[in-house]
Amino acid sequence: MAGCTRERAAARRPSPGRQGHRVRGGLLRGLATTAATLLRPTHTAEYPDVPPSLPPRSRGVIALVQENCTVCMLCARECPDWCIYIDSHKETLPAVGAGRARQRNVLDRFAIDFSLCMYCGICIEACPFDALYWAPEFEYAEFDIADLLHEKERLSGWLASVPPPQQLDEAAEESREIGASARRIPVEGAAGGRGGRGRDRAHRTAAGPTPQESS
Repeated sequence: MAGCTRERAAARRPSPGRQGHRVRGGLLRGLATTAATLLRPTHTAEYPDVPPSLPPRSRGVIALVQENCTVCMLCARECPDWCIYIDSHKETLPAVGAGRARQRNVLDRFAIDFSLCMYCGICIEACPFDALYWAPEFEYAEFDIADLLHEKERLSGWLASVPPPQQLDEAAEESREIGASARRIPVEGAAGGRGGRGRDRAHRTAAGPTPQESS
């Protein structure tokens, strides 16, 4: 039984001539691949001497528009890493005319810890006032990890590199928000009567004031 096993193993073992043929064939194929690669143009990025060409929707850093922030805290609540820190105080606005005094939130601190941020973009999507944008900046490395906590001044400085929004596709469907804003409330029935006056008032509110009302 052992002799049969040795004979089978010897039969399966390639001969020295066939094995040398395989080695030479593999070497020739490797040289052919090398020769074909030498004739192709190089794609080496000469960074940092030549800045890279980034796509328009690159997720580099998060830029802040301080004037648009209302301190609603939606971005900080939706952040899965809890890397957004916001502080504010209330400011009382003086009364205008017969109105009452109003209060508003004033932004004191808006900081993002990029050592914790995973660049998911949830804060940008959750912001209802367009106060956060993606900026294609990536050269913000620091020697100390604690220095990756950037305050609102640094975040606002990245706003200059935010690319303009892309043009809408002409073949795309109209968004529901635009369709709802362009929709007019139909007027049913005559203008007389309580229901007619209410519907007519609703139609005027949706369509805008008339020249008599504006004057």
